[in-house]
Amino acid sequence: MALVHRPMMQLSGILFSLVGWVLSCLTTYLPQWKNLNLELNELEIWTMGLWQACVVQEEGGMQCKDFDSFLALPPELRISRILMFFSNGSGLLGLLVSGFGLDCLKIGERQQEQKKRLLLFGGMLFWISGITAIVPVSWVAHSTVQEFWDENIPDIVPRWDFGEALFVGWLAGFCLILGGSLLNCTICSTEVHPSSVHYTVAGQQDQCQHLETETRP
Repeated sequence: MALVHRPMMQLSGILFSLVGWVLSCLTTYLPQWKNLNLELNELEIWTMGLWQACVVQEEGGMQCKDFDSFLALPPELRISRILMFFSNGSGLLGLLVSGFGLDCLKIGERQQEQKKRLLLFGGMLFWISGITAIVPVSWVAHSTVQEFWDENIPDIVPRWDFGEALFVGWLAGFCLILGGSLLNCTICSTEVHPSSVHYTVAGQQDQCQHLETETRP
């Protein structure tokens, strides 16, 4: 498959991956993984993240308290911390590696095979980063749904709901996977410059004219 605009496709992949990595870092530190709205006091909204729990008051703003112990966290939050750190690290490494494999970068211009390997490795890192960003937010969302519909919990007990960080995390994973896919697609393509296309068409026309001359009686 030949693509005239392969550098543009590579830059699009890097851009999507960069946006996904930034959103992944933002998801890691947002305290809105879970929201809790108390019916007895509608002016307060409790939120829970990977690092702290906060209460949002209409008059007093937001007050947060860090978790005292990592081991005291629920299992889904403990594993989510580790996976989000891994997602951020692999995403950053993917940006550094794939950046050196771009066609628009003059460094290593004569080593095309090495640049293709860097792009392939960078695309795989973005896939890993995207998957490890989607898994924790999906796990927390699944546990939140289970707790919300748990019949063993009395109806008067407030239930946690989805927080904004979960949606940001899903978007981050989608952008990272899309960016890695675009980069890997460019590896299977060969760049065609407009000048080479012009010479190829001109050569084919000359051959056709030569055959017509030979076949004339």
